[in-house]
Amino acid sequence: MSLEFATEKTQGMIGDAFADFREGVELLKNDYPEKAVVRLKLALESDKYNPYYISFLGLAIAHAEQKWVEASELCERAVQVRPKEIQFHLNLAEVCALAGQRAKALDTLDKALLLFGNDVRLRRARKKADSRRAPLLPFLERRNFLNRGLGRLRHRISKKLDR
Repeated sequence: MSLEFATEKTQGMIGDAFADFREGVELLKNDYPEKAVVRLKLALESDKYNPYYISFLGLAIAHAEQKWVEASELCERAVQVRPKEIQFHLNLAEVCALAGQRAKALDTLDKALLLFGNDVRLRRARKKADSRRAPLLPFLERRNFLNRGLGRLRHRISKKLDR
């Protein structure tokens, strides 16, 4: 086997991994997280140390499988490998928010804002994570079981209508 053939073979594998990654991100963006997980796992198998593959796989797992611990660990690992990448902080915050860990999501975004300054994407994510709808029964406390139950119902209905 020649060196030239081996180089071509390796470049093809790297190109395939990037194509899988790109397609996985596109699937995730278009609300097909289950399919995105498959593509992103293929990309990660080709390059186990690529923080982009790791971070987006974590985000896809959170959306598709609700495996919060695994998804959070993947996103945190990507942030540790490349802390200067804003997107990794955004992915970690989104996973935390999906897992119901609003305080951790806000903390992640606050740390990223300190690190990167006033970035538009970070501010937008911070505002989204911080905003809460008004309680349905304003004369009762937010934590009252009626407000909590009705709020969950409102959330489910709004998600169904968005699809």
